[in-house]
Amino acid sequence: MTTNFYIPEDHAPLPPKNAEVLTTACDYCVVACGYKVYRWPLEQSNGGMKADQNAFGIDFPSAPLQAWVAPAQHNVVMHNGKPYNIVITPDKDTTAVNKTGDSSMRGGLIAQKLYNPSTGTRDRLTHPLVRIGGSLQPVPWDFALDIAAAVSRHVIDNHGANAYGVKTFSYQYIENTYTITKFALRHINTANFTFHDTPSDVTSTPGFRDAGFDNFGPSYDDWGMADTLMMCGTDPYETKTIIFTQFIMPAVQRGMKTITLNPRETAGIAWLKKQGGLHIDLNPGSDNLVVGAIIRVILENGWEDSEWIQNWVNNKWESSSGFGQGTRNTPWQWRTTWGKFQTNGFEDYKKWNLAQKEYAPEYAAKVAGIDVNKIYLAAEMLAKPVNGERPKSSIAIEKGFYWSNNTGNTNAISSLATVIGAGGREGRVVGRFGGHQRGGQSGGKLPRNKSPEKVPGRRRRSIDTDRYFYSGHTRLAHVIGTTWIQAMCGSQGLQKKFWELTTANPHQVYTYDKDEIIETLKKRADSGGTVVINQDIYLRDPIGAKFADIVFPAATWGEEDFIRANGERRLRLYQRFADAPGEAKPDWWIVAQLATRMGYDGFDWNNANEVAEEASRFSRGSRKDFHMIKVAAHSEGKTLHEKLRDMGTDGIQGPVFYNYDTKQLVGTKRLHDTEMTAETLAEKGLTDGPQGANVLKKQLTAFNSQTGKVNLQKHPWGLFSDFYEWLTPQGDELWFSNGRINEIWQSGFDDVERRAYVMQRWPENWVEIHPDDAKARGIESGDQVMMYSDRVASFKDTILGVHGDDFQFSKLMENGHIQLDKAAVTAIAIVTPAIKKGTLYANMIDMRQPSNALAPRVVDQISGNYNYKMGVANIKKIGETKYKSEFRAFSFAPRNIV
Repeated sequence: MTTNFYIPEDHAPLPPKNAEVLTTACDYCVVACGYKVYRWPLEQSNGGMKADQNAFGIDFPSAPLQAWVAPAQHNVVMHNGKPYNIVITPDKDTTAVNKTGDSSMRGGLIAQKLYNPSTGTRDRLTHPLVRIGGSLQPVPWDFALDIAAAVSRHVIDNHGANAYGVKTFSYQYIENTYTITKFALRHINTANFTFHDTPSDVTSTPGFRDAGFDNFGPSYDDWGMADTLMMCGTDPYETKTIIFTQFIMPAVQRGMKTITLNPRETAGIAWLKKQGGLHIDLNPGSDNLVVGAIIRVILENGWEDSEWIQNWVNNKWESSSGFGQGTRNTPWQWRTTWGKFQTNGFEDYKKWNLAQKEYAPEYAAKVAGIDVNKIYLAAEMLAKPVNGERPKSSIAIEKGFYWSNNTGNTNAISSLATVIGAGGREGRVVGRFGGHQRGGQSGGKLPRNKSPEKVPGRRRRSIDTDRYFYSGHTRLAHVIGTTWIQAMCGSQGLQKKFWELTTANPHQVYTYDKDEIIETLKKRADSGGTVVINQDIYLRDPIGAKFADIVFPAATWGEEDFIRANGERRLRLYQRFADAPGEAKPDWWIVAQLATRMGYDGFDWNNANEVAEEASRFSRGSRKDFHMIKVAAHSEGKTLHEKLRDMGTDGIQGPVFYNYDTKQLVGTKRLHDTEMTAETLAEKGLTDGPQGANVLKKQLTAFNSQTGKVNLQKHPWGLFSDFYEWLTPQGDELWFSNGRINEIWQSGFDDVERRAYVMQRWPENWVEIHPDDAKARGIESGDQVMMYSDRVASFKDTILGVHGDDFQFSKLMENGHIQLDKAAVTAIAIVTPAIKKGTLYANMIDMRQPSNALAPRVVDQISGNYNYKMGVANIKKIGETKYKSEFRAFSFAPRNIV
C-alpha cells in the first residue's frame, strides 16, 4: 500500500487585460490580508506574457516582488451560471496590513477554497438534507425549513426557550452573526447559547475585561514599535504569519527585543532566539506564577512606571466607585465582593504580590520547570531603565496562554502590563494577537437571568452548554458552522452523549411524509432526546454526518457580499465573485427563513446589505463601530456595502467617525490612546464632543472601566493551584497540550481534508515528543502511538453555588460533581527537541482523532471557560507506520530550523 501523493501543476493562466478586478480579504487567520480577484470567462483567451497583454501590466517572467501567479492561485468557478477563470493574488497596491503582497501558506492557497467539482471541494453541501431511515436525503428548501420551524416552535412552546440550544461561530461575517444572535437571543431569548470556542457565552480574557483593556485595542503597527515585545502562548509566525514577517521581524532587525512564553520552540521562536530573544519554555499552566514573579522583580527594583500608574490606575475609592456600588451587581463589582481580585491601588497590589510565596522567582521557576535567571532577565528587558530611559514594552497574548488558566493568567498579564505602563500608547500596548477574524455583531443580549447556573453571591452565570446538553436539557441543538464535539474538552464523552440523545433514541424518522417527520421529531424531543439542525459548507463528522436530523447547506467566502473586521479592527467588504454551489444559501438567509416560519418578524431582508445596514445601529459604541460608514454612504446616495467596496482592501479601522464638516470618514488606529492629540480628535469631528450620530466612548482615549482608569488586579494562584496539583503528571504521564501549525487552519476543513499537498504533508494526526521522553518509551519518529488517560476530569452537572469555594476543583471533587472519564487518541510520533521535555504537543483539532478528548471538561471557576491547553496523558507505541520509511508523506525534520 502506498501513501497519497501530490504531483504539482507547473503552470497557471495569466488574467487578460480586460479581466474584471474585485477585492476581498483572506478568509483565514486574524490578519486578513487583502487580495485581488481577477475574473474572466473560460471561453475568453488568457492573458499574454507582454505587459500590454495581461491585467498586471508587466512583462513575464516577472522580477522579484512583482506580480506573479502560482497554479494554486487559479481556479475555475461558476459566475451567473457560466464557468469563469479566477486568479486570486495578494493586493500589492494596498497601504495597510499586507503592504508587500506576501502571503502565508494559508492565504496563498485561498483560491483553492472555492467550489469546483473537479477538486477536493466536490463534497460541498449543495442541497438541504433530512435524515430518513438513517440516511441524509436531499429535499427542497421549503420541505426542510417547514420541518425545522415546526419542531423548533414545539420545543420552545412545550419545553421553554432554554431547551433550544444554539452553538454558532462568532467570526463568520457580520451579516451572519447579527442574524443568528437576533434570532437566538432577541427572539427565542434562549440562555442556552454560546460560540464555537467556549462552552459558555463569556469573554475569553476575563482579566483584560476587569482591568479595562480591550482585546483588540492595538494596531498591527504597534507590534513593531516597542523596545521589548513579550508574546505569551503563541508563535505569530505559525499562526498569523504576516504580523510576524511584516511587523515583528523588521522591528527585531532594528533592535526590538523579544520574550516568548511557550513550551515549544517553533520556527518563529527559533528565529527570535537567534536574534537574541528570550524563550521562557515553561510547563503548561504555570504562566501565572512566572508572570507574578516577573512583576515581583520589577517591584523590588522600583522599575514600575510610576508616572503612568499615578495617572491611569484606580486608587481605593475609584476602584469601588460606579454603578452597582450598593448592590454590587455589575460584573466587576460582583467579583470583587469576594476580595479575591480587587486592590486599593498600586501600593496595595505591591503589598499583596510581595506577600505571596508563590511569586518568589525560585518557587515559580521550579514549578514552571525553567531557569530562574530567565525571570530576572525578562523583568530587566521589560522594565529596567537604560541610561535613565524606561524601555517601551508591549505584551501580546493568545490561546496557549489564556486557555491554560483562563482567569489567573489574564489577571496576571493585565497587572504586568499595568505595572510597566503598557496601556494604549504607541509602542506600549497590551492585547490579543487574535486567532480568527472578528465578524461578530450581536443582535441581542444573552438572558443571563434565565440561566440555571449560579455561583456564590448574587450572580447567575452563563450556561455551560456542554454540561446542559449532557444533562439532557437541550431538546433541540442548532449548530452553525462549528465542529461542536471535537472543538470542546472531553470530546469523546460528549460524542457518546450525542449518540445517546439522537441516534439511540427510539424516535427515528422512517417516512417521507412531512407531517409524520415533524411528529416523530417532536416525540423525540418530548421523550428527553435531542433533535439536531446543522448548517455548514461540508458535512462534518459526527455532528452533521451522524447526528443531524436536518442539514442546511451554507454559502460562504466569495459567494456573498460580507463585512468583517480583522485583529486591528479594520473593516472591509469581502466581495461576492462566484456562485454558491447548488442551492446553498448564506447563513443570514437560512436563519431569516427559519425565523419567519417560526412567527418572528423583522427578518424580511432582500439582500445582505440590508442586514448589514440594520446591524450597523447595534455596532454603535463598539470597538468596530461601523454605523457612520452607513451615514456617510447614504449621504452620497450609496449603500453601506457600496461604500466599503469603494475602500478596497485598505478598508477603515473601527470605531469609525464621520466629520460632518469635511464629509470624511476617520478610523481609529488604536484604542485607549491616552496620548491622542486634539488634532486627531478634530479630524474625527470630536473637538466639542460627538457630532451628529457619532458615538464617543471612553475606550477611545481611556479604558473600559467604571472610571476610565485601569483596575490593577490580584491574580491568586490559589484559585487554580489545587486543580494544577491534581493534574500534574503522575507516574509515566506527561503534560499534554495542543495548538496550531502554519499549514493547517482550524479543523482542517479546507486543507488537510481537501488540498492534495497538505493532505500529503499531514495525512494523519501527529504528536510531538521530546527525544528523552521518546527514548524512555521506545518511540521513534514515524511510529504510531496512542495517547490515553483515565484521568479526564468531567464536571458532570449544573449546580447552584452557595459557598465561596463551591466551584473550587477540590471542592467539586469532594462533593461528587467530577467524574473521571477515559479517552484515547492515536497519532504519528514526531520526536523533536523543539518540545519541552515532559510535554506532548498535538494538532489542535484533528477531526478523526481529536486531541481535546484528553483535556479536562472542567470550566474555569470564575470565567466559565475551558482550559483547553491543559491535560495529561500516557503515550505508548502501538506499531510502525509506512511514513517511517517511505518518505513520501510527513516530514520529521525539526520545525525550529532557521
